[in-house]
Amino acid sequence: MTNLLERAVRPYPSPNHDARSAERAIDILLLHYTGMASSEAALARLADPTAKVSAHYLIDEAGEVYALVPEARRAWHAGLASWQGASDINGRSIGIELANSGHDGGLPPFAEAQMARLIALAQDIVARHRIPPGRVLGHSDVAPSRKQDPGERFDWARLACAGLGLWPAAGFAPAATAPALEPGMAGGAVIDLQIALAAIGYGIEGSGCFDPGTAAVVAAFQRHFRPRQVDGRADAETTSLIFHLAAQPASLP
Repeated sequence: MTNLLERAVRPYPSPNHDARSAERAIDILLLHYTGMASSEAALARLADPTAKVSAHYLIDEAGEVYALVPEARRAWHAGLASWQGASDINGRSIGIELANSGHDGGLPPFAEAQMARLIALAQDIVARHRIPPGRVLGHSDVAPSRKQDPGERFDWARLACAGLGLWPAAGFAPAATAPALEPGMAGGAVIDLQIALAAIGYGIEGSGCFDPGTAAVVAAFQRHFRPRQVDGRADAETTSLIFHLAAQPASLP
């Protein structure tokens, strides 16, 4: 398959990268929004050596793709993060920034040209690196206590239809017996919820207490899989979705 670096991708080199471990394969595609007023401002920051942040690619609202860091190098985009027990997310991922002003800018919709180009680029990346669907992720998935991007207006369902990401099976319906769990609760049902979230990949301990960290993970899950209501409460629909996705083989590495 042709690498999209060979087709209409604009170089915009960033100095903010270092070497990958030779023993660690690339097995995560991580998506972000820039959270800045313009793509020009975002590019300038990602290429600023004093900022110490970068990504492999940036896609602007018109669908232009900028290549900042070679895929063979470790870009600095994930920060303190984890997924399925791994903590060096930068060392095992490709990072794509989408120009969007984010929550601070009212979370505008992602442009059609931007989404179309993202799907083409992402399909190329996951095919070349054999990244499984359950490891096409948002920044909020791997850093739920710190990050909200790419946010609840990002069209994860569209990506899943293109083979990019985990998604509920057609015909999914919440279980009538699913518990509704809220912050402050404790007990075996909370432990089961935490274990299921960990099985999907979220960094969470099975403490049995629905503490602020658990609420942050639940909110991150909702932002990805049930975006119409993101409140950190595990209502029956959220709980059912968590157990449904935890049981899907695609959620495994």
